[in-house]
Amino acid sequence: MMRKSVFLHMFPKSPLAALLAVLALIAVSTPAFAHPGHGAAEGVLAGFAHPLSGLDHLLAMIAVGVWAAQLGSRAVWAVPAAFVSLMALGAAMTFVAADSVAAGAIESGIAASLLVLGLLIWRTQRMPLAGAAVLVGLFGLLHGAAHAAELPQSAEPLRYAAGFIAATVLLHVVGVFLGTMLKRHTPLLGHLGGAAVAATGLVLLVGGQ
Repeated sequence: MMRKSVFLHMFPKSPLAALLAVLALIAVSTPAFAHPGHGAAEGVLAGFAHPLSGLDHLLAMIAVGVWAAQLGSRAVWAVPAAFVSLMALGAAMTFVAADSVAAGAIESGIAASLLVLGLLIWRTQRMPLAGAAVLVGLFGLLHGAAHAAELPQSAEPLRYAAGFIAATVLLHVVGVFLGTMLKRHTPLLGHLGGAAVAATGLVLLVGGQ
């Protein structure tokens, strides 16, 4: 019990303060990685910057963590792990067969992932772990394909993939942290955040038609 208490005291007690701290971290990180250098590091940095520089990827990956926190128990790690695993698979498939990728369909799918994830958070929707992992994994597949389709010409695919996987894990951790804080202190703010994510997805989905 003492270990748990000490761990919890490491985090801000106000979810608003936690949210502001996370947004500040992302604001600082994005410009830092948006202009990668040359050589081997270029692929890693370009990959890391990609999820941070696109609102659709950024919101979706944080939303996965928030919903996982709402589900609780094993879903806290299993749901984000499903997203990352299928994202890597989607990227690998796109690296191999980039010419067969339908960019418009992928963008629509990503917008739909925001809409669905936002609604799930808004409703605090419960779901069996297997179903949640499959659903989020399908979204990860689409996001991975989008990352790979935008591979810079000078970047090495494996290093680029390592970069966006690392950024995705970071955003999932941020989402789990925010989801835990919101669930514990201000559930209403979590519902409103979910509605905002869903609205963003709807706007992107309609705008992409």
